[in-house]
Amino acid sequence: MVPYRPERVLIQAAAWEDRLTREILDRLPGIPAGTIEDPDEVVPELLKATDPHASAKRTLILTRFPGQFMKTCPGSGAEICCNYFVLNYASNCHLECTYCVLQSYLNHPALMVFTNSDAMLAEVAEKLGRSPRTTFRIGTGEMADSLALDGITHYSRLLVPFFGGLPNGILELKTKSDQIENLQDLDHQGHTVVSWSLNAGPICRSEELKTASFQARLAAAQRCQQWGYRIGFHFDPLIYYEGWEPDYESAVQETFRAVNPDGVAWVSLGALRFTPRLRDIMRERFPKSRIPYGEFVPGHHGKLRYFRPIREEMYSRMMEWIRREAPGVFVYLCMESRILWEDSFGYAPHDTGHLSDQMDSLVQIEPA
Repeated sequence: MVPYRPERVLIQAAAWEDRLTREILDRLPGIPAGTIEDPDEVVPELLKATDPHASAKRTLILTRFPGQFMKTCPGSGAEICCNYFVLNYASNCHLECTYCVLQSYLNHPALMVFTNSDAMLAEVAEKLGRSPRTTFRIGTGEMADSLALDGITHYSRLLVPFFGGLPNGILELKTKSDQIENLQDLDHQGHTVVSWSLNAGPICRSEELKTASFQARLAAAQRCQQWGYRIGFHFDPLIYYEGWEPDYESAVQETFRAVNPDGVAWVSLGALRFTPRLRDIMRERFPKSRIPYGEFVPGHHGKLRYFRPIREEMYSRMMEWIRREAPGVFVYLCMESRILWEDSFGYAPHDTGHLSDQMDSLVQIEPA
């Protein structure tokens, strides 16, 4: 994939004091830079574009994040959740997946990187220190891709060694990129899982427009495994279409023949879900996409979802193929009910705590 390079950089005045700001600018020679007082002041200008979702991302904003960096995952309201936490180091994504929820969720259309990284690390250390006997799984891939900007930010070189020194912290870097060069020589102490969002080949090509190819993602996973990282895979969102079975079966086969299943921490499955507003955005921005024209029903939190029998079929078939290729790999469902677990897999975790404990045990770290 082509590394991200903005057309301009805007720096919040206070962010000039941060070391990360200067380091990012040093990695972007020749890119014009200016100063702003507040990122919101440029929103009216950015929204004038014909497609602000695309054009605004050519602007990179370096700013301080004023709130809490670490929050519970939005999925924590589901009946069975994995007790995941998200860490927001940046906001927005330039990879242009047609179904990306950020298109309808974010108030600011530009790409933003938060430069007050010392405050982020201090917050994580303080929160984990308050509960030393609890294991925290924390991912940076909720509001931005974890690694797509890493060539500019080098955030991985900050976070991975930091989590390596936390007795009860597990970092997950979730990506659709192949930007892994910064991970090669880091002292991760087994506390970082590098994971890839994967999909069927036709979906990767037609709906995940600026991401690394399916094969490039697997090649990156191979290298990370060679460097001693545990890896993860997220087949999410599963997208239903005529002929989906052979495409997804092939994706599962290629995945587990490219990597050693013994080094895979977990695999998640989740069916496509989105808000009615996002469907309208997809129709306008990506008229060639057939995704928004499928049949959906309102589901959890008002999101549109495939009918339950379709989801059950997709989950059960995916599980069948994964079990054939990697019998011992842990597989879980994202944002689904106990009934869906039982009907698709034949079992379900007792509750959220049970699923969380199972996943914590997969990375084999011992809280103090």
